[in-house]
Amino acid sequence: MMVPKMHNISIYVLSLQSAVSFYVDKLGCKVHTDVFIEPDTHWVLVYPPNQPDLQLLLIPVEEGLLFRGSQVQQMRKLIQQQVFSHGVFKCGHLHATYEQLKAKGVKFLAGPGEGFLGQYEAAFLDDSGNWFRLTEDETAV
Repeated sequence: MMVPKMHNISIYVLSLQSAVSFYVDKLGCKVHTDVFIEPDTHWVLVYPPNQPDLQLLLIPVEEGLLFRGSQVQQMRKLIQQQVFSHGVFKCGHLHATYEQLKAKGVKFLAGPGEGFLGQYEAAFLDDSGNWFRLTEDETAV
C-alpha cells in the first residue's frame, strides 16, 4: 500500500503565540485547530490559504510531553542557529511576494535569485529561526 499524501508537518517553535501571529499575520495562513492535549500542552495547526489539506503543526519547544530536561535547551539552541529547513512555499510572482513579506517584517536569508539547483527563489526565516524557501518555479524541489 502506498502512502497517498502528506497531512501535516511539525514545526518546532520558540513561542507558540508569536509563531501563530507570524504564520497568520505575515504569511497569510489560517488557523485550522487549537490542540489542547494536557492542561499545559497547547499546539496549533495552521494552513496556507490555498491548501487547507496541508497543515503546519506549530509545537512550542518546552518542558513536557515531547521534551525533557536538557532537550529543551538543545532544541531551542538549534532552532535559533537556523538549522532547520522545513520546506518550500510556492507563489505566483516571487519578487512581488518577496516585497510584500519583507514589508511585513519577514526576515530573508536571501532575496530573489538563483538558489538551490539553479531555481529562482528566495529564503526566509520564521520568527523562531526555522527557514523556508519561496519560489514561483512550478518544478522546484
